[in-house]
Amino acid sequence: MTKTINKKILIVEDDKDFLAILQKKFTLNGFDIIVAENGEEAIEITEREKPDLILSDVLMPKMDGIAMAKKIRETNKNVPIMFLTNLKDDNAAERPSEFDYLIKSELRIDDIVAKSKAKLGLK
Repeated sequence: MTKTINKKILIVEDDKDFLAILQKKFTLNGFDIIVAENGEEAIEITEREKPDLILSDVLMPKMDGIAMAKKIRETNKNVPIMFLTNLKDDNAAERPSEFDYLIKSELRIDDIVAKSKAKLGLK
């Protein structure tokens, strides 16, 4: 039986297959998961659900992850936001430094879960 952690993570990802894998892995690790497929949807969900962590893709339709994060910061200064990206160096200078960036191709799903737990102060 999975131990419940009582932490809510919003996963924002437009790749449905990758989203399903992340959702399953985090759920198996005891997290409550909410999902959004674009930045606009994520903003609405964040206001309503108050997640403990946002894990977001950078490149998405309607609104990219950086624009989404800046908009969320207008009303929620404290929620940690971690980006999953395939862009290693593209626009690195333009990335706001207050966020963590995880390169998808360099990590296993278990690594993403571990980094998320660490960000939330969990073991």
